[in-house]
Amino acid sequence: MISAKTYDRIAGDFIKTASLAGITIRRSDIDVQILSPHKPPASLPKGKLAVYVFTLGERCLKVGKAGSKSVARYCSQHYGMNAPSTLAKSLLKRQSFIGARGITEKNVKEWICKNTQRVNFLIPSKYGVFALSLLEAFIQCRLQPEFEGFSSQR
Repeated sequence: MISAKTYDRIAGDFIKTASLAGITIRRSDIDVQILSPHKPPASLPKGKLAVYVFTLGERCLKVGKAGSKSVARYCSQHYGMNAPSTLAKSLLKRQSFIGARGITEKNVKEWICKNTQRVNFLIPSKYGVFALSLLEAFIQCRLQPEFEGFSSQR
């Protein structure tokens, strides 16, 4: 499992990166929530933007972002089959790639909740979509998610 210390280091390093982009953000403005096992969140906290991470052991599976107009993405879509690109769909297609077996459409949500660690990086909405996009890209570069982007582009 990726450690809390690693996530804290990512938040601290992001502050340095953001400053190079002209964004001044304090460490106290980045709330890192580590959930394992977990339940899908019921909502995106009011006044917050989020980057979320799903890991399996030391492997990062998925990194995504959510704002006020993408709450379903943050709360539920990755656990099911009703959106174009979800963690659930990736797991069903490539479960052997991550050493899993027996994942079905019926149990994928439960499997994700029991077997993956979810980490939410929450920042105040005042920082805006560009800071959120930078945070997502920074975490993707750091953790190299397995199910991110098109495999043909890797």
